[in-house]
Amino acid sequence: MQRLTITALLVLLLCASHAQTTTYSNPVIDNSLPDPTVVKAPDGYFYLYATENIRNVPIYRSQNLVDWRYMGTAFTNATRPTMVPKGNIWAPDINIIDGRYVMYYSKSTWGGEWECGIGVATAEHPTGPFTDVGKLFISNEIGVQNSIDPFYIEDEGNKYLFWGSFRGIYAIQLSDDGLSVKPGAEKVQIAGTLTEGTYICKHDGYYYLFGSAGTCCDGLNSTYRVVVARSEHLLGPYVNKTGRPALDNNFMLLLQKNNKVVGPGHNSEIVQDDAGQYWMLYHGYEAADPDGGRKVYLDQVTWGSDGWPLIRNRVPSATAPAPLFGEAASIDVERSPSNVQHVYNLCGQQLPSTATAHGLVIKQLADGTRVTVNIER
Repeated sequence: MQRLTITALLVLLLCASHAQTTTYSNPVIDNSLPDPTVVKAPDGYFYLYATENIRNVPIYRSQNLVDWRYMGTAFTNATRPTMVPKGNIWAPDINIIDGRYVMYYSKSTWGGEWECGIGVATAEHPTGPFTDVGKLFISNEIGVQNSIDPFYIEDEGNKYLFWGSFRGIYAIQLSDDGLSVKPGAEKVQIAGTLTEGTYICKHDGYYYLFGSAGTCCDGLNSTYRVVVARSEHLLGPYVNKTGRPALDNNFMLLLQKNNKVVGPGHNSEIVQDDAGQYWMLYHGYEAADPDGGRKVYLDQVTWGSDGWPLIRNRVPSATAPAPLFGEAASIDVERSPSNVQHVYNLCGQQLPSTATAHGLVIKQLADGTRVTVNIER
């Protein structure tokens, strides 16, 4: 049964009483966690890992992408990877492969662009303990200078690793278990020398190649920014909005600094909330606290009518409507009146028509009237 009542006052009261869960403020993690990577585990939590400003790779956990709790580290001093013995662990990439947690990582020292490399570790649980499997390759072995910033993706039954940092972005096919390079596989150059921090998202038939350009780590002088190109095929060719090739360093700008955040970049995987909305975590320097390091920020990604991803105003948000989980994402389009044009949660956030749930929602009818609907099942 459905009950329709015009209850603007009720909506306002409910919004006020749920203010903490309907909006959020950046940064969402007020600690230095560069190069975040995130995965949603079967337990319903998101797990975030980062470059080891906290030694041995920090792990954080959240149910809503906003409130994060420190869970420990992926490694200990005794179990940390031994490749590149004097190096630090940079830019991990977390995945679930065949039921296991698989973390690709870089190990490097500043300036050691031919001695750095990429390795892999596994765990049965998202909080570890992670066991190092060992190196995949070193820069001077694979023939790619500055072989850091790994990114794993599966496509059409095959497993691939993308990597690179301002010396070209490359890809290579992995073995069936993802723990080594496939015998006989050859590397393929994907993009030029503009970017690092590769991430690829497939959306509506296109592969979107995200990368970060500029300087990452110079405090308020950082010029980091997120750029994107796309292709109809995983291995390219990738082009910008005007069709110019990413191999020639042509990308579209997605995110840049503002007066509150400097050097936003090295984004995580794009994840979805329960309402089907897309979200991206990334690091940046808080202008008011540059000595606090590269903190973690969150912003919604939408998709334009031309298919390209967008972040509002191309800058980090200070406050914004929060991701929707549980009953906050409530909507049942098929049980709505036929003249419903748009659907909102109780605080006025428009919800995508693909979400399904139950409870109180706001529906805008064809004549512009907004009513609350209590959908009972």
